[in-house]
Amino acid sequence: MSLPLAAPAEAATRVAVFGFELLDTSGEAGPGGPKPEERHRLDLITQDMRQRLAAAGYEVIDLAPQAARIEDAAPFRNCNSCELPIARALGADIEVIGLVQKVSNLILNINFQLRDVETGKVLRAGSADIRNNTDESWMRGISYLIRNRLLDPPLTGRAAP
Repeated sequence: MSLPLAAPAEAATRVAVFGFELLDTSGEAGPGGPKPEERHRLDLITQDMRQRLAAAGYEVIDLAPQAARIEDAAPFRNCNSCELPIARALGADIEVIGLVQKVSNLILNINFQLRDVETGKVLRAGSADIRNNTDESWMRGISYLIRNRLLDPPLTGRAAP
């Protein structure tokens, strides 16, 4: 008696999640970039995005091999899709870029785009206004975006895990 051969498992969709950036239009920005507590919050929401995508079945790619190119190109909001070649070099199928706009210490906006790396086409995008510049408000904002704009409804086609 022979056992049926298992079909080879398809590889998980590879995603490059670039670090969220801060655009501070509040007038509070200093010459050294984001304040330490805001840098911490950018790292928090980036890590949460990476962890949730991994939990949803995506292969989240390590960006370290392209760290120098990422630093040279940043901020991505000003580079006219310059992150796409970086994502391609990393072997990503899709990429996520994000931006937090700080209007004031009370009004902030978290944005993301998920794009097909091969074509550059935006597959998903989302924006959430948050109130209060705290870890809790930032985490609630990114959680909402991931649950309601990024992963629901489930991604299909090239973006599916």
